[in-house]
Amino acid sequence: MNETSVYEDDELHDDLGLRPLGRAERRRERQRQRGRRARGCFAVVVSLVVLGGIVAGIMFGLGKGRDYLNDLFSAPDYTGQGTGEVTVEIARGQTAESIGETLQKADVVKSAKAFERAARDDTRSRGIQAGTYQLRKQMSATAALALLLDPQSSILVRRVSVPSGKTVNEAAAIIQDSKAAKLPAGSVAAALAKPQTLGLPSYAGNKPEGFLYPSTYDLPKSPTATSILRQMTKQYGAVAAKLKLTQTAQARNLAPYDAVIVASIIQAETNRKADYPKVARVIYNRLNAEMPLQMDSTIHYAMGRSGSVFTTDADRRRPGPYNSYLNKKLPPTPINSPTEETLRAALNPAQGSWLYFVTVNLDTGETAFASTLAEHNANRAKLTAWCDQHKDHAGCR
Repeated sequence: MNETSVYEDDELHDDLGLRPLGRAERRRERQRQRGRRARGCFAVVVSLVVLGGIVAGIMFGLGKGRDYLNDLFSAPDYTGQGTGEVTVEIARGQTAESIGETLQKADVVKSAKAFERAARDDTRSRGIQAGTYQLRKQMSATAALALLLDPQSSILVRRVSVPSGKTVNEAAAIIQDSKAAKLPAGSVAAALAKPQTLGLPSYAGNKPEGFLYPSTYDLPKSPTATSILRQMTKQYGAVAAKLKLTQTAQARNLAPYDAVIVASIIQAETNRKADYPKVARVIYNRLNAEMPLQMDSTIHYAMGRSGSVFTTDADRRRPGPYNSYLNKKLPPTPINSPTEETLRAALNPAQGSWLYFVTVNLDTGETAFASTLAEHNANRAKLTAWCDQHKDHAGCR
């Protein structure tokens, strides 16, 4: 309030016949008026805050209620344990949402959403095994989940997957550690120690390396290590028969076992299918020229090492039957289990004069082929430059 208004108050006092306000009284009057204005503003602010809180609470309540209603009405569910029988296949890597969709299609649950909600509330759902299950139709989502979490009572077929390019020891570890197989400790190693029981082809010479075909296998309820390994060698036999491996190899003056060795080297050296026949041609060209293969993969195999594409000078000086820098022939066994594609390439190499190849991009697998050492050295420089830009890449270490 300014001084003019105070004097105006004095005049009002005079008109009413009251004593004019003194200086001290005018100061106290100004302070009282400021206090009243401050209290008024504070009250307005408090009212707005309270009102805002009430509105926010209402909106939050409406939102939660809407979520509840959405869950209630968008996730219809059956009740009870269901009736009859239905076989359902759960694939490796399926999410709870995907499993719910599979179950809904089979009329096991009424909605995928109901199953997803049940799975979300039970952390054990993350451990659902791949396999073929025997369930019932029109089950509640929680009842269906309970059966999937109790594979002893519901699973018909379990699965184990062995990726391509694995050595026999790596494949054995995968099978031994498989939750689906549930094998006694040491049983895979014990089975491999009796190769004559594994159904290997005659030309394998009772050596399982190279013949545990990489694939996904359905397992019975009570598998044994021997039965799983026999499945793998049987699949190799089916692929070999499809390719007419024995006849084709012999027609090319190639021992069937050597064809598997060549295929395993191709498997280890490149990951691009288009390059498989060209790598095969390099191997045969070098063998025909009585040149050492100089494949780092064979040295890595002997050292039990994987990941890097490089070897050191010390590695390459190390004597042994798998040192393809020192020996002018194939290694004595395959160095992994090849696939149908690499077996086919070993039997049907591309036409060309290449004697060298090198992968120049470890991410894409791009491979450069050369017929002369000078060309090859230029290609190796490309790999070195690539690794200089990707120092953290596992293959460059």
